[in-house]
Amino acid sequence: MKNILFALLAAGLLGGCALNMVTGRNQLSLIQESELQLMATSQYQTFLSENKALSNNNSNAAMVDRVGARIANAITKYYNDQGKNSVLQGYQWEFNTVDSKAVNAWCMPGGKVVVYTGLLPVTQNETGLAIVMGHEIAHSIAKHGNERMSQAMVQQLGGTALEVALAQKPQQTKDLFLMSYGVGSQLGAMLPWSRRQETEADQYGLIFAAMAGYDPREAIPFWQRMSAAGGANQPEFLSTHPSDETRIRNLEKFMPEALKYYTGRK
Repeated sequence: MKNILFALLAAGLLGGCALNMVTGRNQLSLIQESELQLMATSQYQTFLSENKALSNNNSNAAMVDRVGARIANAITKYYNDQGKNSVLQGYQWEFNTVDSKAVNAWCMPGGKVVVYTGLLPVTQNETGLAIVMGHEIAHSIAKHGNERMSQAMVQQLGGTALEVALAQKPQQTKDLFLMSYGVGSQLGAMLPWSRRQETEADQYGLIFAAMAGYDPREAIPFWQRMSAAGGANQPEFLSTHPSDETRIRNLEKFMPEALKYYTGRK
């Protein structure tokens, strides 16, 4: 499969690589972000119609909404201060909590976020929730899903344009979209570079949580709890994440920068 990917790239798909202003590296990006945001709006509503989303009157849902709003405001300030407000072009934030035992959370393009109630016993509190939401939102901000879906479309659909793929193979294309954004049991099974993406999400997620007023130092005990919660059968959420030792080493490396943005809850 990798040979097919490399051959197609050599045949001309390298033109689909673009320098990402968030990560500072070239990423395969065959799909316009605006197209993915439109697809996300549709798939997000479909997901919510098929799954039990809690009312904001529910205390857990209210907490998810509160933490999400704080992180969204922090991200807006972070990129406005850098003169990179285009990073958030098309974002219309939505935060929902789904009643499910799954230990998972994800963010689709445009800021469409879902947290599963099965994750909350591991987060334990608002700060733990902010750590994981910052991490998942960072995936979206860094366009990791676009990168993953572009790779998948090269591997499975020969680099076909999104609108053509949707017309010719609508279900397969929608499945690739959901898998690329962590919605589904086969997340990450075929997509390379996921560990690099996870490390980038850890780095920026710490900053976003810190700017939102949550202590980034809580990231280390949170990820330790997440690992322990999986035991011998780790949740799919962790299937492509770095090892415990690697993640903690990375978090310790990123912590001084994140702490520059942390002033406590306002």
